[in-house]
This record gives sequence, structure tokens and C-alpha cells, in this order.
Amino acid sequence: MARRRLVWFVAVAVGALVGALGVLSASAAPPAETDATAVTQWNLIAVSTITGVPGPGLPGPAGGAPPASQVNMGMVQGAVYDAVNAITPKHHRPYLLNRRFGNTASDGAAVATAAYLVLKNIVETVPQSITFPTRATLLATLVSQYEAAKNAIPDSPFKNQGIAAGTAAAQATIDARQNDGRFGPSQFVPNASPGHWDPVAPNGTTAQDPTPWVGGVKPFLMQSSSQFRSAGPPALNSPAYAADVNEVKALGGDGVVTPSARTATQTYIAKWWQSNPVASWNDVARQLIARNHLDAADSARLLAMENLAAADAAINDWNDKYHFSFWRPFQAIRRAADDGNPATSPDPTWTPLISAPYPELVSGHLGLDSSHTTVLRMFFGDAPAGGYQITSFFVNPGGAATRSFSSFSQAVDEIVDARIWAGLHFRTADVQAVELGTNVANFAAANYFEPVGNH
Repeated sequence: MARRRLVWFVAVAVGALVGALGVLSASAAPPAETDATAVTQWNLIAVSTITGVPGPGLPGPAGGAPPASQVNMGMVQGAVYDAVNAITPKHHRPYLLNRRFGNTASDGAAVATAAYLVLKNIVETVPQSITFPTRATLLATLVSQYEAAKNAIPDSPFKNQGIAAGTAAAQATIDARQNDGRFGPSQFVPNASPGHWDPVAPNGTTAQDPTPWVGGVKPFLMQSSSQFRSAGPPALNSPAYAADVNEVKALGGDGVVTPSARTATQTYIAKWWQSNPVASWNDVARQLIARNHLDAADSARLLAMENLAAADAAINDWNDKYHFSFWRPFQAIRRAADDGNPATSPDPTWTPLISAPYPELVSGHLGLDSSHTTVLRMFFGDAPAGGYQITSFFVNPGGAATRSFSSFSQAVDEIVDARIWAGLHFRTADVQAVELGTNVANFAAANYFEPVGNH
């Protein structure tokens, strides 16, 4: 009888303890934040902040021009990935943060903190010598966005753990990018010989590359800033070079000073693709994340792979540009008498539809396009179900601002032609840029972000 009473007492006590623990667990349960809401919200904030960084000739030397904004996006998304990766059971190889936090930490707090602190650092560390009239406004907006994100999360130890993870991830990125070459010296070396770029615009003014330092920035994932050096331009006296020149000469003129065989649709597409690819492809990623219901871990990983690969593509791309320092089509066509090629002929007033203030090879736009789309293809295939949309921010391109695409290869192939129709690039520069961006993205996937631990 005594033994039965003891067993009954123990059973009641254990039941009471379990009940108490159940109540405690329910009242202090970690927040259910496994969806991608915070990841995509802060990706949009990052894109809006970074691509809006101004300067003379907006977006300018403060970091808003596409190659520089892509470097900055790499910083943000690398930190967000590390923050989420540090608190999730679905663990992949970290980018920089070799530290684990509790799996119950708040995803929202981790993401917001990592993104905010890196964005704040990016805006604050633009050199004071660069005109940046909206710096204080941008910083105030970031503070407001971060406070709103934190206030939307109930106070708890899990929120504090998320903030700690985000802080550690952001600091790892900030520390790694100290003295990384941003805002460093220009890579340009003048050379008056035929085939070399001259920083004079078609209208005779001096062209100013807003971010000539990008090719000298320390890469994020690559082993060097020239790891995927392009093959370079064809010889000036070669048939391949003549084919490049004559194609652009026929199709790329402005249609005012220079007649063009380009159609109205081709003119529209050439203008339409002048949008910043950093904004375009991150928007596409957000569309596909939402449609495919990716969770926070997979979304952070996708956006990190995409933006870190594209950042390295921008670095290698700009390194190529100033390594080859090859002349733009309008310079080549105007000086065709100097190229030693009997299959080309000069037009001293030839004027492109659109011009750009940096050397020709390789195409900066397509280096970014191909790296972004190569990563997106890894996650969604070349033709994601339902396709995707891109909105151009070119003022009055001559048609609809928003267009739909069925595949990534469709878009990239069109951009190759669009840069020729714009008079901006030779086909060789476009094709080599696609190869460069693809190689960088494949290298990133093969050497980083692999799964580890339990899944």
C-alpha cells in the first residue's frame, strides 16, 4: 500500500511539473518567423537606399551607380544571410560569421538588425569629399525603418537573440570590408593609340566614370579581382572586329545625327534596358520567392548568392574594362581610318543612341545580368512557372514600362542585342560579359553556401 501511494504521488508530481512546463513553454514560445517576409522587406529597403545614393550626374560617385551599388548590395545580403544562417537548423556554410546563435532567435530581428547596421555603415562611410546632400535624410529614414521593424516584434529573449545575431553578422561584414578599395584611385591609364578608350563623350565633353575604382575592390568570393579575365577584344585588323564595328554602325546610331536601320521596337527595347540591373533582378528574386513560398533561410541564401556573385562580377568586369581600356563603338567608328582594317570605314560624326563614360569591354550591364540570372536559374530553373516581370525606370522608353518574360535566357539574349541597338557595345563585349558573369556565379555556388549539419 505504501509503495502504491509513493507511485501515485510521483505520477501526480510529474504530471504537475509537465503541466507547468507546458504553460511556461506556451507563454515563452519563440516567434513563428520562418517565412521570407523580413528578408524580402529588407532587400527592398536595401535596394531603394543603395540605388538612390546620389551624387553629381545621379546616381553618382557616392555609390549609387550600378557597379558600386552592386558591391554595396553584396555587403548587405551577405550579412543578412549570415544572420539567418546562424539561427536556423537549415544550416549552410557561413559567409563570414562562424558563430551559432539559438535556433529560437527571431528571424525578423536578426534580418532587420544585420541589414540596418550594414546600410548605416555604407551611408556613413561615403567620403566627405564626395557630394552627398541627402546623407542625413537617408540615415534618418533607415533609423525609422529599423525602429518600426523592431517595434513590430514583441519584446522577448528571442528578439534579443535575433538582434545579437544580426549585430554579429553585420560587424563581421563591416570588419571584412575595411580598406577594401571602395572609393580608391581610378584604374584608368591614358593611351592615345588606336583601339584605346578616350574619356571624351560623343558631344565633345569629358566623360566621367562615377565609380572608376570598382575594378580595384577586394572581391567577396573570388580569389582575385581578375580571376575570370575575359578573352579581350579581337585584333583591330581582324574580320571579327570589322563585323563588330559594322553591326553597331548600322544599328546603333541615334537616328538624328546618324541614320539607323534599327526598328522602332528595337529602339524601345534599347532604351528600356537602361534600368539598373541591381534593382531589376532583386525585384525578380522577390517575386519568385513569394510565388514559391521560400522560407527565410532559403530566401536569405538566394539573395546572398545572387548579390555576392554579382558584386564579384562587377569587380571583375570593371577590372577588365580598365585592363583592356578598349574604345567605345562611337570612337571606333569615328576613327576607323586608324584601325588598319580595310573592312571598316570612318564616319567622323557617328553618334550613338546612348553613350557611357567608361571603357568598352566587357559590358557592365550584362556582367550583372548574367550573374544574377545564373543564380536565379539554380533555384527556379531557366523558365520559372508564371514567368516574371521587370519595370524599367528609363523616362519614356517609347512603350510600356513593365514587361513580362518567360525565361532568364530570353532576357539575357535580348540585352545582348539591346546594347548593340543602343550603340553602346560591340557584340564581343556583350558575349564575353555573359560568360564572365556566368563563371563567377558558378564559382560562388561551387565553393560557398553548401549545406552542413542537419536538414
